[in-house]
Amino acid sequence: MFEKPPVHWTEELRAMLRLAAPMVGANLLQMAVFAVDVVFVARLGPVALAASSLSVSLFGLLVWSLSGLVGAASPLIAAELGRRRHAVREVRRTVRMAAWAGTLAGLFAMGVCLLGGPLMRVTGQQPEVIALAVPFLNVLMWAAIPSTISALLRTFVATLGRPTIGTVITGMAVAINAFGNWVFVFGNLGAPEMGLTGSALSSIVTTCAMVLAYIVVIRSDRRLRRYRLAGRWWKPEWKRFADVLRVGLPITGTILAEAGMFNGAAFLMGRIGEVELAAHTIALQFAAIAFQVPFGVAQAATIRVGLAFGAGERAAIARAGRVAVVLGMGFMVVTASIMLFAPRAILHLYVDPDAPENRAMAVLAVQYMAVAAAFQLFDGAQAVGAALLRGLQDTRIPMAFALFGYWLPGLGTAVGLGLFSPLGGLGVWIGLMVGLVVVASLMLWRWRNRARLGLLPA
Repeated sequence: MFEKPPVHWTEELRAMLRLAAPMVGANLLQMAVFAVDVVFVARLGPVALAASSLSVSLFGLLVWSLSGLVGAASPLIAAELGRRRHAVREVRRTVRMAAWAGTLAGLFAMGVCLLGGPLMRVTGQQPEVIALAVPFLNVLMWAAIPSTISALLRTFVATLGRPTIGTVITGMAVAINAFGNWVFVFGNLGAPEMGLTGSALSSIVTTCAMVLAYIVVIRSDRRLRRYRLAGRWWKPEWKRFADVLRVGLPITGTILAEAGMFNGAAFLMGRIGEVELAAHTIALQFAAIAFQVPFGVAQAATIRVGLAFGAGERAAIARAGRVAVVLGMGFMVVTASIMLFAPRAILHLYVDPDAPENRAMAVLAVQYMAVAAAFQLFDGAQAVGAALLRGLQDTRIPMAFALFGYWLPGLGTAVGLGLFSPLGGLGVWIGLMVGLVVVASLMLWRWRNRARLGLLPA
C-alpha cells in the first residue's frame, strides 16, 4: 500500500476499492450491531423500545462524534507514511495521543449521559419512558470509552492497509451482541433476567470484546505489531496531541452539524404528525443504509489522499480525488434510481404498504423517497468532498461550511416549508435536500480550488 503512488487512474481505482470495500462492509455491520438491540428490546414492549431508542440516539450521537475526533489519526498517520514508509515512532505517537484525546472526550460523553434525565424532560418525553431510559443510559455510558478506542484501532489497521480486520471484528461484534442480549435481557444460561439494562450490559461486553480482538490481531500481525502501540503509553507528546485536536475537533463539529439537521427534521416530523414521522423514519432508514457505501469510499479517500499529501504528490492527490468522487456519486445514482422507480419494493422490506392501516404512511413515504432520490448524489458528494479535504488535513473551514449549510439553508428551509406551508413533511425533506446541496457544493468547490487556496504540499 505504501509503494510508489499509482500513475494511472485504474491503479488508483483498484487501490481505492481494496480499502473501501471492507470499510463499507464494516459500516453496514456496525448498523447491524445496533439493529440487534432493537430486535431484542422490542420484545419488552413499546415503552422499553421508546426508552432504548431515546438513549441510543443520544449515546450514538456522542460515540459518532468521538469516532470523528479519533478519526483525525487517519490523515495524520497517512501523511506520515506518505512522507516516510517506516515512520514507526510518528505513527505510534499519533495513535497514543488520539487515544488520550478519545479517552478524555469519552469521560465528557459519560458526563453528558448522566444528564440524560434532565435532557429528556426538557424535550418533553413521557415520564414512564424517562423512568426506563435513565438507568439504561447510566449503564450504557460505560461503553463510550471502549467504543472510542475500538474506532481508533479500526482507523489504525485500515490506514496501515488492513481494512478487512475491521470488517471481521465488527461481524464478530454482531454475533457477540446478539448472544449477550439473549443471555442478559431474558436471563438465559443462568444469568439474571435484566430486561432493558441487560441490553446495555451486552453493549459494554461487545465493545470491550472488540477492543480485545483488535489488540490480539495487532499483536499477531507482523506489520502491525512493530508499531508497539502500547509502548510508553503514559508519555505525552503535546505537539501531536494538538495536531489531533486541530484536525479532529472540527470533524466532530461537522458530524454534530449534520446530525443536528437530521435530528431536527425528526422533531419537526413529530410535530407535524405521527404518520409523517413513521413515513420519515422508513425513508430515512433506507437512505442511511445506502449512505454507508459513499461513507466507506470517503474513509478510503481520506487515507489515499493523506498518503499522497505526505509524499508531496499533487498528481496522486488529484487522481485519488477524481476516483473517490466518481465511486461515491456513482453508487448513489444506483440507490437514487431504486428509490425513484421502485419505492414500494423498499417499503415491503419494513411494512405491508397495501394494508389499510399503512396506506397513508406509504403514500407519504413514497413522496419522501422521491426527494431522497434527488439528494442522494449530493449526500454522497458532501461525504466524499469532506473526506478529501480531511486527507489534506483541512477540517476547520469544512466544519464552517457544514454549520452554515445544514443549519441555515437546510434546517431553515425545513422549518419554513414544514411548519408554515401546506407541504408539511414533504417540505421538511426539501429542507434536507437544500442543506445537502449547499454543503456538497461548498465542499467540492474548496476541493477544486485546493491549489489556489494553499491546501496542497509545496
